[in-house]
Order: sequence, then C-alpha cells, then structure tokens
Amino acid sequence: MWLPLPVMLAVLAALWQYGARRLPYLLPPLPAVGRSLTTHFGYYLSGAWVTLGEAAAGLATGFAAAFVLAVLTSELPLVRRAVMPIAVVLNVTPLVAIAPALVVAFGFGPLPKLIITGLICFFPILINTATGLRSVPRPVLQVYRTMDAGRIELLWHLRVPHALPYVFAALRIVFPLSLIGAVVAEMSAAGSTRGLGTAISVASSMNQLPVVYASVLVLAVMGVLLLLAVTLVERRVLRRHDGAPD
Repeated sequence: MWLPLPVMLAVLAALWQYGARRLPYLLPPLPAVGRSLTTHFGYYLSGAWVTLGEAAAGLATGFAAAFVLAVLTSELPLVRRAVMPIAVVLNVTPLVAIAPALVVAFGFGPLPKLIITGLICFFPILINTATGLRSVPRPVLQVYRTMDAGRIELLWHLRVPHALPYVFAALRIVFPLSLIGAVVAEMSAAGSTRGLGTAISVASSMNQLPVVYASVLVLAVMGVLLLLAVTLVERRVLRRHDGAPD
C-alpha cells in the first residue's frame, strides 16, 4: 500500500533533517535550502531558463536525427545494419567522460552542450520509433497495399500513426534526460553559462551545500513538470487515433 504524498514528504523531510544533523558536511538543513531558494529565487529562475533552453535545443536535435534515422532503418535494411551498431556504441559510451573532450574540441559555446544533450536523447527515440514503425500488423499492411498505397503513403498514413505510442514512450524517458544532459554539459564547461549545472559546479567548489541542493531541487521540479507536460500531450494526441494503446 502506498503512503499518501503528504506523509511521504514528511517522512523524507524528517530523514533529511536527521541526516543533516549526523552528516552536516553532506546534507545541509532543509531550512537553509529553503532560505537559499527564497532569497535568491531570481538566480535559480534565470538558471532554470538557461538550462531548459539548452535541454530543449539538444532534445530537438536528438529527436530530429533519431526520427529520420528510424524511418531510414525501418525502410532500408542496409541502413539498419550500418546504423544500429554505431547507435549502440554511442549509447554505452559514458558521455560524462567525453563531455570535457567535447568542450576542448568545440570550445565553450553552445555546440558541445547541443551534442551532449542530443546524444543522451538520441538512442531511446531511435529504438522506440524504429520499433513502432516496423510493428504494423501484416494484415493491415496488406489492406493498404491492395489500395495501391505507395511507400510514402504507408509511412505517413499508417506507420507513423502506429508508432506514436512508441514515440511518446521514448519522450517520457528523454524529456527528463535532456535536463541531465544539459547539466552535464554545463558542469563540464563551468562558468561559460549561467545554467543550473554551472551553479552546482561553482557552489560545490565553494562548499555551498544549500545552493547545490536548491539547484538539484529546482531541476527535480523541472523534470516532473516536463514529464507531466509530455504525458498530457500524449493523451490528447493518442485520443485521435482509434485503437491506440493507453
């Protein structure tokens, strides 16, 4: 049985306060985090907007690249055999480790942040979209083909609508991941932007734990809101397609 949300929050707050007393060098008191949020609210808000913008740009780039490649891999077996091994290698590559190298290679501008965030979002979208495009039932395909539907018509009127639940399942994963990618990129290029990743990196170096945890809390709230937003959009879009799974 799940505990009511207020009870869970109260338990977490009590555990936090207990941990803050026992391990003050790891956890700041909750009132200190709250004071940091309220006193410097504008600072966190502006940082959140910067990080959100970087996350959105990386997500859009990763989505566009993954969707195009998913279409190509679903239509052309040769492309699938060439692309999928590379995609798997990129997926298992620890981006936290290569992020500093990207900053060195491309400088402190937006490009390394775009690459890091886009790569984090790329693989789930590619796999889910390709799976959805290829999972159209064969009898339905035969019906469309008896109506002389061409490859483009099959793609846009059958395969893409059928793949929408798979695409939204991927988006529910990558929307929060895009924030992680943006933060990793910012922390690898600390001082080059005013995002929350930079705030965490600078505050950590100065042992300002309330700022660190306040930034993390803002990021957590942003992730939850993004997840709720994509879930609402998914429900509205899928209602328009008969037979779409919940």
